Amino acid sequence: MQRILIIDDKEAIAKVIANYFREDYECIYFENPLKAIQWLEQNSIPDLIILDLRMSFMTGEEFLAYIKKNELFKFIPVVILSSEDNSINRIRLLENGAEDFILKPFNPMELKVRLKKILK
Repeated sequence: MQRILIIDDKEAIAKVIANYFREDYECIYFENPLKAIQWLEQNSIPDLIILDLRMSFMTGEEFLAYIKKNELFKFIPVVILSSEDNSINRIRLLENGAEDFILKPFNPMELKVRLKKILK
């Protein structure tokens, strides 16, 4: 079963995503991106990361930069979830390695279709 790492500082959103995908994917979630980094460094590599943009301790953009600079993790596709509808930010994140950018609130079916395309 493919593994998805979900990082969102709002536990309710992370749980909704994890519950929605639990039949098709193994979902692990963290509210704190620094704890997610610790988990990544100590566990097997996920097939995909779903990442909130605005979080405490570390922004989604900082987390993406860390992932893409690390030789072990740079190939992991990262999907950004954000309520910020700013095309300049979206373009910058996509240019810096994000696989996709999805606005909150999102349609779970749309998210599922997009993830399936990425995880083929």
